Amino acid sequence: MCRHAPPCPSSQSPDRDAAKTLTRDFVTGWSLLCNGVLLFDDTGELLPDGSIISPNCRYRTAQGAL
Repeated sequence: MCRHAPPCPSSQSPDRDAAKTLTRDFVTGWSLLCNGVLLFDDTGELLPDGSIISPNCRYRTAQGAL
């Protein structure tokens, strides 16, 4: 999917979040990465194969821990 040089990490790589952002929706809180990963502001992820990565429990908001 990625056409960058050097290519971005694949959606199955541990560093998949390092891929370049193609588009972002600030209102609903998600980013589409060039490797097909949907990255949510709460740190949850939806992979291209439909797998779900749960949000990181250490995520913090301006009000404190979730």
